[in-house]
Amino acid sequence: MSNVVVIGTQWGDEGKGKIVDFLTPQADIVVRFQGGPNAGHTVVVGDKKTILHQIPSGILHPTTRCVIGNGVVLDLEQLLVEINELKKQCYFQNESALLISGNAHLIMPYHKQIDVARERRKGNAKIGTTGRGIGPAYEDKVSRCGIRVSDLLDDALFKSKVHENLEEKNCYLQHFFNESPLDPTDVIERYISMREGIVQFITDTSSFLIDAIRSNKKILFEGAQGALLDVDHGTYPFVTSSNTVAAQAAIGSGIGPHHLHVILGIAKAYTTRVGSGPFPTELHDTLGEMLRKKGGEFGATTGRPRRCGWFDIPLVRYAARINGLTHLALTKLDVLSGLKKIKICVGYRCKGEILEVATPHATVLPLCEPVYHECEGWDDDLSNISSFDDLPEPAKEYIKFIEHHIELPVIIISVGVKRNQIISLQHPFAL
Repeated sequence: MSNVVVIGTQWGDEGKGKIVDFLTPQADIVVRFQGGPNAGHTVVVGDKKTILHQIPSGILHPTTRCVIGNGVVLDLEQLLVEINELKKQCYFQNESALLISGNAHLIMPYHKQIDVARERRKGNAKIGTTGRGIGPAYEDKVSRCGIRVSDLLDDALFKSKVHENLEEKNCYLQHFFNESPLDPTDVIERYISMREGIVQFITDTSSFLIDAIRSNKKILFEGAQGALLDVDHGTYPFVTSSNTVAAQAAIGSGIGPHHLHVILGIAKAYTTRVGSGPFPTELHDTLGEMLRKKGGEFGATTGRPRRCGWFDIPLVRYAARINGLTHLALTKLDVLSGLKKIKICVGYRCKGEILEVATPHATVLPLCEPVYHECEGWDDDLSNISSFDDLPEPAKEYIKFIEHHIELPVIIISVGVKRNQIISLQHPFAL
């Protein structure tokens, strides 16, 4: 029996939500261990699309327990909206299904205001954040002035922290950004009024998970964003504000790393990116636009159009290295149907050298020219195929080429947006 970590291998938006939804029936617990409401995991059940931002995708399964770990930064207002929307759709009928770590940090109104003001001030040099306050919330966490979920349970402590923080933040907002200050009394009253909506979920999730492991429960750890957005290992500074790699599954949930067994990397059959930053295989032509439209490549959280390009083997090789990937899942293979020729980047030509593994440095990657291998395309509709053997030969060769060059087995293939449009070669919990 294995515990499984699901990790994005590109710049996010790889289809992790769908893969988590597929794996969840075999899991007892699903854990979200980093990031904030800047993530958007889309799951299609029947004809109904559900977008989850903070609650793990496992909430769509009635018998699964879902954990928001200590590594997450939580937008309380948006969480309550998400809970209400789920209940309207007849999900989340059992209140005990969700547990929230008291050590998770809260995104406060001043975090959002600073995030938006900072991006506006940078103009064309902006990072391309979602404006959700994630970066400033993590800044306060590291500066040891953050407000934790558990602080909501102590009125005196919570009020003291808000007053102390706003003394500094209001000065910053007013005198550096020329923004209006926030009233601490309004902020305090607003959060205390929202507290009753989540108090029943707050607990020591680390102890809960260790007890579950001792009881041989199967745990699925759900990452947000992608490996190349990791604050340490991604294309800095065009990254998110947390560690998105597999090691964070242990840190952000309060368990030891030896409890992580299968590290499943999710890779889209092509590559996309939202926001600014280098993207060697980006397509700036009608083909890129076709992939965007056919693949529905618009941000689940922001609606922003995603930049599209060919599959990048050096990029995924790098992700395999920094995550210790054991297996791969390939998503959106169906989007490539109808192309006569399909290119795969197999290396970069940079300063007279050929690089086989991506370097994440934002000063080097823009200088890299992709070296392509051209594959035969296929016209077949893949949406009703449920067996690898039934795929058209060029599609099988495409997958085998990726497996060979990344040196990892592809064990799951997604051939459509719906829950059942998946080819499963091996199940991670059985490995």
